[in-house]
Amino acid sequence: MTDKAVIFDMDGVLVDSYRAHFESWRRLAGKYGFEFTERQFAATFGKTSREIIRQFFSHAVDEADIGRWDEQKEQFYREILQADFPEMDGAGELIRALHKAGFALAIGSSGPPENVAVVTKCLPAGKLISATVNAYDVTHGKPDPDVFLQAAGKLGVEPYSCAVIEDAPVGVEAAHRAGMAAVAITGTAPAEKLDAADLVVDSLRQLSPKIISELIEKNRAN
Repeated sequence: MTDKAVIFDMDGVLVDSYRAHFESWRRLAGKYGFEFTERQFAATFGKTSREIIRQFFSHAVDEADIGRWDEQKEQFYREILQADFPEMDGAGELIRALHKAGFALAIGSSGPPENVAVVTKCLPAGKLISATVNAYDVTHGKPDPDVFLQAAGKLGVEPYSCAVIEDAPVGVEAAHRAGMAAVAITGTAPAEKLDAADLVVDSLRQLSPKIISELIEKNRAN
């Protein structure tokens, strides 16, 4: 049984989904006669779709219809994603290296289960990921640590033996609140916004089983 695990955030970590998510929000807003700007989009990272709808469209949608809006947005997203799947550079290689080194692997995402299923299906190394947690599994989105704690539980690994790879400040906070080491990758947010992480990288190719193992050992000792 493994004693170390890596939990990947999905969007911006395993899949370069910035364009697909932004375009899906623009399509949803446009369908109902609204605009959705890139500045607004930047303020959504790490939040669930329903939280975003409440934040930006509460003036236009009743609480009872939020689920329907959410489903429409995510359907737009999956259509865009499947038309041209944008795997993050180095994602497959890192997953394979970690699996070979004996790490347990999971996804802890703020997205719905259908989105997670699309990514694990389209990602060539997705079959090596043995557990997933999505937005519907948790009551509170990040920075609440529930998504990562549930992932560790599914893998059967103690939280202090896990490292999380994230791209958003709220995800880094969630990882630390879960008692896990946090690695941040720039792109969605600049390095200065991610400096609370234990390690900040510009590419998944800067990571290796050895580097991640050392971070977990350091976290265990604290």
